[in-house]
Amino acid sequence: TVALVGGGPGHIGLISARGLALLKGADVVVADRLGPTDLLDDLAPNALIINVGKLPDHHPIPQDEINRILVQQAKAGHRVVRLKGGDPYVLGRGGEELDYCQDNSITVEVLPGITSAISVPAAAGIPLTHRGLATGFSVITGHTLDKQTGGLHAVAGGRDHTVVVLMGVTLLPEIAAALAAGERGPSCPVAIIEDGYGVNQRASFGTLETIAQIAADRGVRSPAVIVIGDVVLRSHLAPAGFAAEIELAN
Repeated sequence: TVALVGGGPGHIGLISARGLALLKGADVVVADRLGPTDLLDDLAPNALIINVGKLPDHHPIPQDEINRILVQQAKAGHRVVRLKGGDPYVLGRGGEELDYCQDNSITVEVLPGITSAISVPAAAGIPLTHRGLATGFSVITGHTLDKQTGGLHAVAGGRDHTVVVLMGVTLLPEIAAALAAGERGPSCPVAIIEDGYGVNQRASFGTLETIAQIAADRGVRSPAVIVIGDVVLRSHLAPAGFAAEIELAN
């Protein structure tokens, strides 16, 4: 069998009870870099850990090979856990792994996880929706954005519609410029939260006009979640006077 387990944003307390039980009973764990890897220390003594973690622009084990490993280990009679960061079905390629396993007659259980798109902003005190500020949000990936336009013209709405960008640090200047050219405008507030729930968690704040330079000056690195919209003003981590500056800009 294969279990696709969403491990949450990395903190060991944010995996589901069912996911943790499956992990502890696994014969083989195929692990991502951004999952709760500290839990791997508590596996059964004979459990095999296969690290298939990806780095930005560096995927030493391609997705096709990961799929093959899951099926190979399951057909060998093992209880396989695919431990993934966040939620397998939110920009996590869980659907591809599910399809491949099922196409090869492998029984699969999917355990949803807490996606970083929602949890990491919450770690910085940012609700993606808030009465009077935002009634909806979009989650997009920075990996497939067009380098000329940011690929964001389809993300409609103004500052009252929150945009969350995962894997967007590399194309931050293009993303910010594309959104600033629309209804949100250059003074729309932005937060970037690095290493959410990790020991190196850090939040940076700016506007669509300034955030790319701020991120460059601060050396912002992945993994990071970018939040765009007025809900950013709710953060308790924002510098003093940040909300007042935004209001004056409008």
